[in-house]
Amino acid sequence: MKERSIEKTEALSLKHEKFFSKKALEMKASETRELLKLVENSNVISLAGGMPAPETFPVDIIGEITQEVIKNHAAQALQYGTTNGFTPLRNAIVEWMKKKYSVQISKDNLIITTGSQQALDLIGRVFINPGDVVIAEAPTYLSALQAFEYYKPEFVQIPLDDEGIRIDLLEEKLKELKSQGKSVKFVYTISIFQNPAGVTMSEKRRKEILELASQYDFIIIEDNPYGELRYSGSPIRPIKSWDDDGRVLYLGTLSKVLAPGFRIGWIAGDPRFINKLEIAKQSVDLCTSTFNQVIAWKYIEGGYLDKQIPKIVEFYKPRRDAMLKALEDFMPEGVKWTKPEGGMFIWVTAPEGIDTKLMFEKAVAKGVAYVPGEAFYAHREVKNAMRLNFTYVSEEKIREGISRLAETIKEEIKKSKI
Repeated sequence: MKERSIEKTEALSLKHEKFFSKKALEMKASETRELLKLVENSNVISLAGGMPAPETFPVDIIGEITQEVIKNHAAQALQYGTTNGFTPLRNAIVEWMKKKYSVQISKDNLIITTGSQQALDLIGRVFINPGDVVIAEAPTYLSALQAFEYYKPEFVQIPLDDEGIRIDLLEEKLKELKSQGKSVKFVYTISIFQNPAGVTMSEKRRKEILELASQYDFIIIEDNPYGELRYSGSPIRPIKSWDDDGRVLYLGTLSKVLAPGFRIGWIAGDPRFINKLEIAKQSVDLCTSTFNQVIAWKYIEGGYLDKQIPKIVEFYKPRRDAMLKALEDFMPEGVKWTKPEGGMFIWVTAPEGIDTKLMFEKAVAKGVAYVPGEAFYAHREVKNAMRLNFTYVSEEKIREGISRLAETIKEEIKKSKI
């Protein structure tokens, strides 16, 4: 009986793949996420993640606001909401963007999303046809590449330097594409404290990219998760603040200045774009958590966000400085890195011939982790770079982690010369 049962089970076992859609069959797990599983439940110093430090979460204030929301706003907060978002929160964000960034919009220009990651997916749904040309910085945010890849664009990446995307190379590529009869759908940029490179686009280039958008008729997706995390230098306005034609869709989030668990993001743009994005969101999740939105509204309205940001900056600045100092102290000749004025990341480039993905397990064996650089390129062409995060672990651990990483790189350099 037991043998027959096993045979029957095997005969009737599902052939799972036959039920998946073509798109589902093409899906692949993030290589980076798989690599980072090696770090779980270990004594490895992780410089890999992009997470805020839990110490910065305003737990007490959130607790007080939550109690008030339950007491005074429960009927609204626990109910379904509108797809475009809780109106008082939208109004609060509109006022925030006017005050902080000189972006003149109304609530009709803004939709609340479930984190800015959902915003990226909605943009893919609404704007990308298979084969459309999408331009991004090189390197760029790996989860943006994943979100857009689902809709099968043709990716073109333009290198960065210390002032952001190379406008001269962008213009050359736009001319080349036009000569081939191709038009660009949009340019995706993280314009302030870029992920992963940490660099910030200069004001001159912000204005130039808007001119190119008008000349070559494309839109700009400006992602700004890190803009408030400035530790040195002077503030710079988003590209959106100079947008007179409605060509810029601006993505914002509370994940880095409140807490990522709230999953509160937004898109600001021309109402005709926002309306179509709202229709797309209706089929995804109907609405972002109303409960979370009401708490976020009370947090902003109460002036807590204005008070919290300087505290976060004060907390992270020594960690940024500690990583830059450790890189200077420990890294061998031939290793280069960016020197960001803010944000969460530093981009490190090892000498040619070093493959940071192949080196990853060796680094983990020494007790340190990072994100291999190739994941930040659509075509995986750069092998010798890595992204380091300085916000999550202490200054002491940052220094020890960089020391371990430097030893790993030195060994790889020595081996490559044999």
